[in-house]
Amino acid sequence: MHLTERQPGDVDQLKELIRQERHAKQRDRYRIALLAIEGQEKLQIASTLSVAKSTVEYWAYRYRDGGIEALTPKPYGGSTPKLIGEQAEAFKKRLANGPTPEDGVCTLRGKDVQKILNEEFGVNYSLSTVYDALHRLNFSCLKPRPKHEKNDPERMEQFKRDAPFLSGE
Repeated sequence: MHLTERQPGDVDQLKELIRQERHAKQRDRYRIALLAIEGQEKLQIASTLSVAKSTVEYWAYRYRDGGIEALTPKPYGGSTPKLIGEQAEAFKKRLANGPTPEDGVCTLRGKDVQKILNEEFGVNYSLSTVYDALHRLNFSCLKPRPKHEKNDPERMEQFKRDAPFLSGE
């Protein structure tokens, strides 16, 4: 797979872009084009960069057809967010404040957040989308189990001492 420069100076520009790029995938796209211009075969490029042959073909042809600008991937599509602006901020604040007495729980689980979104914000999210949203908002889904308000460490120790099946008698 031998490509030629689309524009004079592309080799120098690609070398500079490779040097500056912080994201590995984007840096590899520039490297694919550069190595192809330098005359390396696609299997050799794929082996050098530890990518699939089809990846080399895709990005080399993108360069051939569109130049360096074509090496930047197109933005992914996706659905429009259902919570935006003030509503998203209100949701974040609601979660940060924790469960309310009306929630009837001591900690919010995914299903509880799903219910809050539906009842308080009028949006229907699948459970997996709820977890994705929590992740995007920097909320952790894994929390230590909360201690019940009636938890009494002294009584627990007394129970451990006095319980016949735990005393070793």
